[in-house]
Amino acid sequence: MSKYKLVLASNSPRRRELLKGLDVDFEVRIIDGIDESYPDNLPTQEIAEYIAVKKANAYVATMAADELIITADTIVVLGNSVLGKPHDSDDACRMLRMLSGNTHQVITGVCLTTTDKRHHFSVTTDVTFKSFCDEEIEYYVGKYLPLDKAGAYGIQEWIGYTGVTGLSGSYFNVMGLPVQRIYEALKKI
Repeated sequence: MSKYKLVLASNSPRRRELLKGLDVDFEVRIIDGIDESYPDNLPTQEIAEYIAVKKANAYVATMAADELIITADTIVVLGNSVLGKPHDSDDACRMLRMLSGNTHQVITGVCLTTTDKRHHFSVTTDVTFKSFCDEEIEYYVGKYLPLDKAGAYGIQEWIGYTGVTGLSGSYFNVMGLPVQRIYEALKKI
């Protein structure tokens, strides 16, 4: 992995924390205003990966030959509904009411990009929540302000401690970065 200087292209403190856990040196680089839209007819399972690749494309012109850029995007899927980041507290409460008592998928798309290679993939984790009462939802949203999180929650926060009754897949993926898969991919590059 020492062949490249790693660059995490993310403003997320959770992604920084998770990548740091791999004991690799990296820097953070942010380009603001990247378009995260996707075609309406794109299959739900491909959206996060599509956006991760789109983010990577924004960084290509800024890359040095010895850099490897890591981009990622996380979405929450319940049935046919894609839940991104909530617009405000009311939207966060609406999303959590939808997730309450249900199993949903957290999908993180990742793109690893160098000047001459690109590897991208997505990881899906199933998460089951207990049924929340309105007071629990309002408490969580009011205290933790999850407006920067897909699906309006952070599994590593109070709502995860009190509400997750089942998890199938990567816990770290739900936090926003499937570090085990990234580690394996970095070893191959």
